[in-house]
Amino acid sequence: MTPALSVRGVSHAFGAVKALHDVGFTVGQGEFVALLGINGAGKTTLFSLITRLYDSISGEIEVCGHDVRRRPGPALAALGVVFQTRALDAELTVAQNLAYHGALQGMRPADARTRARDLVAQVGIADKLNARVTTLSGGQTRRAEIARALMHGPRLLLLDEATAGLDVQARVEVVRLVRELAATEDVGVLWATHLFDEIEPSDRIVLLHRGRVLADATASTIAGSWCGRGSRRRWNAQFSRQTPA
Repeated sequence: MTPALSVRGVSHAFGAVKALHDVGFTVGQGEFVALLGINGAGKTTLFSLITRLYDSISGEIEVCGHDVRRRPGPALAALGVVFQTRALDAELTVAQNLAYHGALQGMRPADARTRARDLVAQVGIADKLNARVTTLSGGQTRRAEIARALMHGPRLLLLDEATAGLDVQARVEVVRLVRELAATEDVGVLWATHLFDEIEPSDRIVLLHRGRVLADATASTIAGSWCGRGSRRRWNAQFSRQTPA
């Protein structure tokens, strides 16, 4: 089966500063993959290359089999993105924001309205469809942004530090929502984060550090094989920490 995302031998530099070094991994259809790294590890640079905000000059990036440089149209059509910075127009309603995104994707107005109603129900904010974004909480805004990213039916969803600025309860709910979408909608998910408590032991992790992939395995495997004894206890403590239901 063609992966939702395939990254092969990708490097990128800003002048003399090398941001990415020969990065490679895949995200399967319906798979939730955590791109884990501290701030400055290269996560946002990689997202910018996948979404064509930057032009990659080495390696290959494919979305659902479409090369983002050679066939950017089909590649981007299969892609939904939630960036760390807010993307919704705060003065418009949720419905208006989703309708605008649908229009940009070539959707008919009637189809966009139906799709918007279905999605806000799916992400748990059906009662906020006609509310202005300025009236939403942080968690509700993130849910609306996820609905926006899903409007055109992408097969790959990228989320860059999507819980930034949210309280603990809202973070838990947003992560849970995205996991459910991967499982039920067969959407490949690349979840970029620097927070251990957004990761479960069974999650596959691509561990990025200083632009290099240091590991590509489940969280429990990395905890067991990469960390020394003291570090392993701290790592495991992060995974065993109780989070709100």
